[in-house]
Parts: sequence; C-alpha cells; structure tokens
Amino acid sequence: MRIVPLLTAALLTLAAVPAAAQAAPHHGHDSIRYASVKGCPGKDGASRPCGQWRLVMHDGGRMALPDAQVVALDARRRSVVDSPAPIAVSGDGQRVAYFTKGGRLAVRVLGGGVTLLPKDALPRVAQNEVTLQLSDDGARLAVVIGSEKPADARIFDTATGALLGTVPADETVLGFSGDGDEVLSTIDSDDSVTDLVVRDETGEQLVRATPPQVVAANGPQALAGDGHTAAVVIRGKKTELLTYDLATDEVTGRKKIKLPAGDLSMIDWTGDTQVTLHLVSGSSRMTIVQIDTGTGAVRVRDRYTVLKDTFVFAACGG
Repeated sequence: MRIVPLLTAALLTLAAVPAAAQAAPHHGHDSIRYASVKGCPGKDGASRPCGQWRLVMHDGGRMALPDAQVVALDARRRSVVDSPAPIAVSGDGQRVAYFTKGGRLAVRVLGGGVTLLPKDALPRVAQNEVTLQLSDDGARLAVVIGSEKPADARIFDTATGALLGTVPADETVLGFSGDGDEVLSTIDSDDSVTDLVVRDETGEQLVRATPPQVVAANGPQALAGDGHTAAVVIRGKKTELLTYDLATDEVTGRKKIKLPAGDLSMIDWTGDTQVTLHLVSGSSRMTIVQIDTGTGAVRVRDRYTVLKDTFVFAACGG
C-alpha cells in the first residue's frame, strides 16, 4: 500500500467494508464525502487506476465523473499508467476540481454547472506533477506545480476561471485560510529555518513570521479566517493543539486533546474557534474530528471506510 499525498486529499490503495455515515451540518447528505477511483491489474499484475472517478456522497450514494481524466498524462499527453490524475473536493463537499479528458482544468458544482479554466491556465506540465486544492467553500482553487522546473502556484476564481494571483515557486502552499481569502505557505529562510507566509488571493504578501520550532516542526499548519492565526497538532506522549499568531509572533493557545487512532492527513479551520482534523487508520479508514480551540473538546464528526475496490481516493477538506 502507498499513500500519494495531495494538499487536500489522502490517496490510498487499500479498502475495507464501508462504514455507516455520520453526516454533520457542514456536510449534509447531499454533499461529497470523497472521490474514488478503482484499481485494475495491469499486464505486470500491479494495480493501476481505471474506470471513472466516482463521487461518494454522505448519504451513501455515488455519482460518476465521466468527463474527468483518470490516468495522469505527461507533458506530451502520454499516459502515466500507474499515476492517477489529480482531483480535489472542497471542504463543504459542493465542488470538485479535476482535469477533463480534453486536458482542461475544470471545477464542477454539485448539481450545477462546470467552469472550464482557460486552455493556457497552466504551462505544459505532467498532470501527476500537479496538486489541486480548493478553499472550504470552493470559491478559490490553488494549483501547485511540483515539476523539476520551478513554477509559481496559481490561484483561480472557480466561478469565472480567472487567474487571481500567484505564489512564488520557492514557497510550499499549505492551503487556504478558513474563509478562503488568504493562502498559507512555508519557505526555507537563509538561516536554515522555516518561515510561515500569508498571502492574499492576488499573491500579495500580508505577513511573514519565523515560528517557534514546536510550530515549524509539526506541520501541516492551518490558517484561520482572521488571516494570522495558525493551528498545529503536536503529537507525542501528550497530544496538544497549539495556536500561533503570525502577526505578533506569539503562541496564543495550547490545549491537551485526546484523538482517535490515526495519522493526521489534513487540518482545517472550519469556524472561528473550530479546527477539523482528518485522521487515516490502516490507509483506508478515515475519522474526522472537530476541536474547540477554546476548550480543547474533541467531537467525532464522521467515520467511513472507502469502497473496497478503491485504488486511490481524495477526501474532502474541512
């Protein structure tokens, strides 16, 4: 089994029996829980992505994405047979971003239309070198290019397909803020330390800080809707949720928390005082918890196990 990391998706290669749904207000029954593609044996016997991307809903239903590219294409549009094309689901489960079979980036609204980004939205790169991430409400799309040739990350308006701004190639995009108005990234400084950087949707730098080692060394970090408060989970003998203010360079909160089993896959702000974690167990079992940053109270929002024929899946953020 292997996990292929995306900014907003855990991609996994094993599965088990599906578990019962526990939908929450932020994710109603008519929202996407995760996108999945099945695996088929190749000539060498190894499993490879095949079929169509499937959107698995919170009510247990499924929808196909017949126009979505499944097997990634390289820069010359040749299949990279063992690599899935990138896909991302918004935190509210209402939008999905992907490459169409025609090679265009697209954002589909659940039960609505599709926005096609311009043909020249990206340079000619291999699709398996691209990571897609949607904001919690799906209004913004970040496209990160991980090729050997440095390329700026791009931020798009998903309603119009317009390019809003870019993030320098030497920064690593972590994700959008809770309200989707800012982007959080990291950059290695000249002093061999990692800085956190906040930019607005146009790419303008708003704040940059060198956080304490306990913050820098325990990523991923998530940015609150206020544009300057970051949250990070510290795992050890005692698990803690720590909040850090980039504007004042101060640790503003530290709460001991008790989490279910699982490796941290995603962390997102889903309220003014709420952080949501995605925890993966056995590479196919997902547990999603909500944490009150003021009290440290932990609530399980959802549990599920992916479809048993899954090759990889992309979980919703948020």
